[in-house]
Amino acid sequence: MKKFIEIVKNIYKIEELRSRIITTLGFILIYRLGSFIVLPGVDPSRLSELRQQASEGILGLISMFSGGAFANASIFALGIMPYISASIVIQLLGIAIPYFQRLQREGESGRRKMNQITRYLTILITAIQAYSYLANLKATLPPKAFIIGDTFFHISSVPILVSGTMFVMWIGERITDRGIGNGISLIIMIGIIARLPFAISAEFASRLEEQNGGLVMFLLECVILFLVFVLVILLIQGTRRIPVQYAKRIVGNKQYGGVRQYIPLKVNAAGVMPIIFAQALMFIPMYVSGYVSEGIAVAFANYTGFWYNFVLGLLIVLFTYFYTAIIINPTQMAEDMKKNGGFIPGVKPGKKTIEFLDSIMSKITLPGSFFLALVAILPAFAMITGVQSQFASFYGGTSLLIMVGVVLDTLQQIESHLLMRHYDGLMKSGKIKGRSGFAAAY
Repeated sequence: MKKFIEIVKNIYKIEELRSRIITTLGFILIYRLGSFIVLPGVDPSRLSELRQQASEGILGLISMFSGGAFANASIFALGIMPYISASIVIQLLGIAIPYFQRLQREGESGRRKMNQITRYLTILITAIQAYSYLANLKATLPPKAFIIGDTFFHISSVPILVSGTMFVMWIGERITDRGIGNGISLIIMIGIIARLPFAISAEFASRLEEQNGGLVMFLLECVILFLVFVLVILLIQGTRRIPVQYAKRIVGNKQYGGVRQYIPLKVNAAGVMPIIFAQALMFIPMYVSGYVSEGIAVAFANYTGFWYNFVLGLLIVLFTYFYTAIIINPTQMAEDMKKNGGFIPGVKPGKKTIEFLDSIMSKITLPGSFFLALVAILPAFAMITGVQSQFASFYGGTSLLIMVGVVLDTLQQIESHLLMRHYDGLMKSGKIKGRSGFAAAY
């Protein structure tokens, strides 16, 4: 406790860090207040059917990502996920279309152009999803829940929902620029944390109603949740440095020396971004259910179904490779090693080193992606064993992976400010390993 108080005092002494934390908390407060502002024309007292619908299944997951705004028929009901979907499309286009490849090579100016295109695409995606969301409202809520006519309700609500998503995106960008950490990921995490108390209370109440061993089962579930929590931390932190000897065994090179060398690579270099990308795509069938066949919509609405979890796991594996290829550049790494006088024993500098690093990443990413996919579908197994869907979503899955990853990143940002000014870090070792960075040791 004394150590914690001392850390808080040190944080308060650093003006820049104090300002960033206060700014972040202020924007988060605005976001949370906005999630309770109901769309004009909807009676807030008649939302019980919508909340019941959004309490389980894939709609429950969508509601959790929006921090409950989906179930509240809020102006922020669509949350930040349309922006994530647009970002995925633009990054994929950067692989296939020369124009976007050229923008990626133009540096800061190209990045600004791609961000602008992403915003325009976000507006388009949000407008489509807004229409589907309003159609779901009309089908779920009783007629008396709407106090204005259908035509005017749609004309007014679609721009409001689009503006709400764009405002949430703006909040995320401001947190990134003036606050702490990645604002978009932080907004998603806040939405998840906001649903955690409700999930725990609902599961506790459900087990309390059972006659035989209900509380014992609840305690057992909490213990299992803690173990999964530790597992997720280990997964996100990953292997920080890979011994050259082990790396050469991976690629089949048996000629290595006895000196213990390290390569700055991780088994889980992509962090939780593959989870966010994959989950954003899994939401699309629900938003466009009126435009696809009923069988597809039903299959992807079943949160515990085979096809939903199979496709989710497959997307996570693919996005793990995709995102790792973006953030890990073997060519740049080999050039940096050469500039700093570093080398890999037994491997020639230049092209051979690039091939060596690329081979390592290809092989160590595969088990990491499978492990990530396995943790992501754990909630389905928890629900099959009788755990309520709201509580089961924290047994690994998208929610826990994102929550732990973003918390570690935020703590890493705070610790870097403390260490830069010669204060003690948050941990005795002074090294919190977030999901976004790795120690460089050649």
